[in-house]
Amino acid sequence: MTSLRNIVVLTGAGVSAESGVPTFRASDGLWEGHRVEDVATPEAYFRNPTLVHEFYDARRAKLLSVEPNPAHGALARLDSEWPGDFLLVTQNVDDLHERAGSKRLIHMHGELKKGWCLACDERFAWDGAMGENAACVSCGKAGEARPDIVWFGEMPYEMERIDDALRRCDLFVSIGTSGAVYPAAGFVQTARYCGARTLEINLEPSQGSLFFDERRYGPAGELVPIWVEELLGG
Repeated sequence: MTSLRNIVVLTGAGVSAESGVPTFRASDGLWEGHRVEDVATPEAYFRNPTLVHEFYDARRAKLLSVEPNPAHGALARLDSEWPGDFLLVTQNVDDLHERAGSKRLIHMHGELKKGWCLACDERFAWDGAMGENAACVSCGKAGEARPDIVWFGEMPYEMERIDDALRRCDLFVSIGTSGAVYPAAGFVQTARYCGARTLEINLEPSQGSLFFDERRYGPAGELVPIWVEELLGG
């Protein structure tokens, strides 16, 4: 590992779940009691914006009752202390990585605490309930703001930057992900093809576990701090 320089870490719902953030999709396929088609597509938003706003307003409010866990803290430490290139890519839309101190971070699926104005195309910070009549903080127009969340059928954010980092990294680490949601599920194959070593940290084997050189199974809050200590101490 002496030549290890560049690291890409992918995190998923399993990391935030240990802080008490509900995983979006339950075993019955419903997203917190709703069908995906009703709350997580552009069509759902234009069909019933009231329901969609209520859904995301509730999830935004939930953030007030949760705190970063040791996995978030360990990744923030790695971000701060790692001397090479480092990129943390999260599928999570909460703000727990930021609250733990992470800086070199991409929210590929958007952020609960941001809005997107469909009138002027600006994205902006947002706290509290948004609702149908929220006014854009940039252009001032009301009724055109939606949650800045990547819904099904939409392109995840900063894919070119992510792909470039994956192709240049020496180590790719996937933490708390199912390996079922693309394009994130394919990141390990890109990194591996380009010569990176690969590590999976998860409660159980993901759907793409065979692509990882090393696998560690157990709670992220326990395993991630151990891994980070090994990396920075070794």
